[in-house]
Amino acid sequence: MKRWYFTLFSRLLGNISTHNFHGPLTRARFSSSFSPSVQTSSMTQTEEDVLCSTLTDCTLSAIPPNSPDATAAFELIDCSVLPSREEEEEEESRHSSKGNEIERRVERAWQHWKNLGEPKFIVAPMVDQSELPFRMLCRKYGATGAYTPMLHSRLFVEDQKYRNTEFTTCKEDRPLFVQFCANDPEKLLAAARIAQPYCDYVDINLGCPQRIAKRGNYGAFLMDNLPLVKSLVENLASNLSVPVSCKIRIFPLLEDTIAYAKMLEAAGCSLLAVHGRTRDQKDGTIRADWGVISAVKKAVRIPVLANGNIRHLEDVYDCLRKTGADGVLSAESILENPAVFAGYRLMAQWSDNGIFQPGELLEKYEKVNCSEDGFKRPLDQATLLLEYFDLCEKYPVPWRMIRAHVHRMLGDWFRIHPDLRQELNKQYKLTFEWLRDMVHRLVQRDIKYVLHQSILCEKLLYKDFPDEALESHDSYASKSNAEHHCQSWLQRNG
Repeated sequence: MKRWYFTLFSRLLGNISTHNFHGPLTRARFSSSFSPSVQTSSMTQTEEDVLCSTLTDCTLSAIPPNSPDATAAFELIDCSVLPSREEEEEEESRHSSKGNEIERRVERAWQHWKNLGEPKFIVAPMVDQSELPFRMLCRKYGATGAYTPMLHSRLFVEDQKYRNTEFTTCKEDRPLFVQFCANDPEKLLAAARIAQPYCDYVDINLGCPQRIAKRGNYGAFLMDNLPLVKSLVENLASNLSVPVSCKIRIFPLLEDTIAYAKMLEAAGCSLLAVHGRTRDQKDGTIRADWGVISAVKKAVRIPVLANGNIRHLEDVYDCLRKTGADGVLSAESILENPAVFAGYRLMAQWSDNGIFQPGELLEKYEKVNCSEDGFKRPLDQATLLLEYFDLCEKYPVPWRMIRAHVHRMLGDWFRIHPDLRQELNKQYKLTFEWLRDMVHRLVQRDIKYVLHQSILCEKLLYKDFPDEALESHDSYASKSNAEHHCQSWLQRNG
């Protein structure tokens, strides 16, 4: 509307009168503070044209003829450079349409999440280690969603052998996030189109901090090229039949992280997984910042998942409460203990030294795991590993993945019995027969590591844990003797 001229000309005349006019006043500068005091919406087009002409003449008469500001003023007040009524109405319509589309996108994001059952316990993406057999093992023990390992989008498109080897799934393997690394929007889209019939989300890896990601220019190193990140998300969101999710790391500054999350949401991201560490914080001993995750959750309107500091199920509920997140990812802890989401904890998390002789160990297990139904059979990593072998025979994967899981699940055992680890390392060609025999020989030795399912975890799993106990949950999680807290609470409350 040409009502812009009232403020425009008054500012221009004011600047000229005080000799402060330093070149053309751009429309961006002008419109950012425009607040017209005179409304001309009732004027006809002819009346507005006359008004424009009159103000133009008045303004130019105030400028010395040969002044350098004269040219700038002519450029500024040229009516042809301002939008017509039709152009303004079209622009307003575009803004309104964009707002409506964002509203619809957010609504679809939540509807999809709810249709999946709002999964809260999710296996994080891990290179070579969140493959199908391991995902299925974790699902048996409480996981309600899972990511594939990171897949290279270009190789996934161009190499059928890579695709068939690195990505396998089954009908029970849902909800499923298929994660790709990429720096080419078209290659990423081509890969995503192949994967979309078999998953619930196509995920973009924006969080990998490793050197290989730096060399390949993907993962967390795309944080240096936000326009490219935006184009990756927009291209998928506009062309896929399944939602797009993103897994990110945080910036050192909170405001940068919030702006990043909002940009991803506006570009079409339907779910955001936030690892609460920066790109440079690769050491897992550095605590993830749940406060930043909470701030992201409050800033965006789509589902948010939290990643970092999850050692056992009590941490999961701490994280959900403190961040407001809609779900939690576990990576390092679940590799050692695939039953973490079922409430099982490693022995090292229950004692000062993590080592007990069998009799003492079973006595401690009975104290924590007894119930009205009687004594429960202990679960240990060896048992989980044997179950994993069964799943690998059902869903074949490369041996390098299997070998890696053996080392992670039996790491504590191998520290006590390094001879068996050396024997494993010397075994060039593995077979399931040899692996099962090695596990059985290990179990027959004196020291065992049993996984405990605490009474507190069972209460949480069944969602009947009282509020008053949850209030003391923080102090419980911080104590080394967690069993004592469980027993004390039960004694006080029967």
